[in-house]
Amino acid sequence: SLSLKLSEGPNNPFRMGRRPARCYRYCKNKPYPKSRFCRGVPDSKIRIFDLGRKRARVDEFPLCIHMISDEYEQLSSEALEAGRICANKFLVKNCGKDAFHLRVRCHPFHINRINKMLSCAGADRLQTGMRGAYGKPLGTCARVKIGQPIMSVRVRDQHKDAAIEALRRSKFKFPGRQKIFVSTKWGFTKWEREDFEQMRADKRLISDGVGVQYRR
Repeated sequence: SLSLKLSEGPNNPFRMGRRPARCYRYCKNKPYPKSRFCRGVPDSKIRIFDLGRKRARVDEFPLCIHMISDEYEQLSSEALEAGRICANKFLVKNCGKDAFHLRVRCHPFHINRINKMLSCAGADRLQTGMRGAYGKPLGTCARVKIGQPIMSVRVRDQHKDAAIEALRRSKFKFPGRQKIFVSTKWGFTKWEREDFEQMRADKRLISDGVGVQYRR
């Protein structure tokens, strides 16, 4: 429609800014990922999901701390990027750039849509209201459930307080409520810390980069 044509374009005086993320906070509709039917999607703001010493072996960082979502909601890719930068900056300053491995656990695959409207004088003669109201892609977000990890960091035991504080600061970049848990597992593996070293000694676990392989 003419209203959509007028509102698009970089030099248009009627071009609107990005709609606030509070408009897309709740998971109301079905997941809408990028596909051959949904094209022209703007790039996600977050491109890096692993930071710090991401190639460190599994036995170097035994302590793991998670930031868990306490709400069923949508997190925009801008919020994920802001939280990633905040946590990374604090960890680099207080632990050192090679003393941690930070991982963003949720990915923004869901696409938000916007039905663009004109708000200038005489716009009522140009636009069509709710006729053809299916929106154009606006941005991406991640749909998180209650209890789903948003960010995880593995460090040495002496950096426990710094890792908790880094995740606490990045909580302010997200809507809703998050909780921070100190994991009982070894690093990013699924094995308990008290069992891990014994299983390694028994040759039941074999180091495999960030994780381990289980041998029966």
